[in-house]
Amino acid sequence: MQIVADENIPLLDEFFAGFGEVRRLPGRAIEAAAVADAELLLVRSVTRVDRALLEGSAVRFVGTCTIGTDHLDLAYFAQAGIGWASAPGCNARGVVDYVLGSLLLLAEQQGVDLTTRCYGVVGAGEVGGRLVEVLRGLGWRVLVCDPPRQLAEGGDFVSLEQLIAECDVLSLHTPLQRGGAQPTQHLLDAQRLARLKPGAWLINASRGAVVDNRALRELLERRDDLQAVLDVWEGEPQVDVELAGLCRIATPHVAGYSLDGKLRGTAQIYAAVCAHFGWPPAVALEELMPAPWLTELSLDSGADPAWALATVCRTVYDPRRDDADFRRSLLGDALSRRAAFDALRKHYPMRREIDGLSVKLQGDAPQLARMIKALGATLR
Repeated sequence: MQIVADENIPLLDEFFAGFGEVRRLPGRAIEAAAVADAELLLVRSVTRVDRALLEGSAVRFVGTCTIGTDHLDLAYFAQAGIGWASAPGCNARGVVDYVLGSLLLLAEQQGVDLTTRCYGVVGAGEVGGRLVEVLRGLGWRVLVCDPPRQLAEGGDFVSLEQLIAECDVLSLHTPLQRGGAQPTQHLLDAQRLARLKPGAWLINASRGAVVDNRALRELLERRDDLQAVLDVWEGEPQVDVELAGLCRIATPHVAGYSLDGKLRGTAQIYAAVCAHFGWPPAVALEELMPAPWLTELSLDSGADPAWALATVCRTVYDPRRDDADFRRSLLGDALSRRAAFDALRKHYPMRREIDGLSVKLQGDAPQLARMIKALGATLR
């Protein structure tokens, strides 16, 4: 079997070399000629996989090692009899860690007590749902907007308009839908952005086009009370440099780039490929996952809860390094900025997740214990 794969997918040989020859290419360089003889195509979110790429090829299965599928033409896959799989939830924990790190940094810069804010989460799927669970576990007030889930389940969901009106923080975790009954492209358009509360924080770690980037830039130019955190951008890898300059935190689509999340994505697609072709799995992720650099953190029962929260979260992830690296990459011309965007993702440094951290609590401290459990760390 011939396999074409995005070179940024980790553990390609470990998981897929037993199936055949693996040819690695930059995700944006995967073109029709490259996949003509391939039976298996493995991608990430930067490769558009549609009729133009696959028609006439030997491809029988497409796996994207990402949670999103907006870059896949699923209607064409069904028509052409091409199997496919994504990796839902693989990087959910990494995105939650990114949001927590961003909240802590904004609170530090603005002098705000995070416990007093009202949080709005748009999209309560694998990522947003996990974020809601963590924030509510910390005892914080959270409103959730998810029209598809509300329609299917009922429950305690609110409208986007209510969320915008009441929340001090909006965190976006919705897939990108360009059409259909419930499109999310420019879900936050100029009109909705203008209704953000005074001093509101907007975090987008979903897809760039969920927010009208031009409208957001124009709004931030007029309202310096608003704080924006953008990890995703319309037109990636091209970025609106002026908008990035107006953001409090700006990063190159790396919110979910934890090592654990990327490896889980590869493992999920490996399992899907085995199931599709009827092959017994021969590789287990547990055998390949490296040990974390920091295995345990020890806290005294007298620790201040706010300090402990920041310490536990920042032990695993602090967005300031990614923000600084990204801002330096925006100093060149358009061509060099595009190349730098992809290079930052390709050579992203090792980053683990709070789930893999053990916290030893010295003494009896119920409030600290609840916080540690809510974050997802292992309490010892």
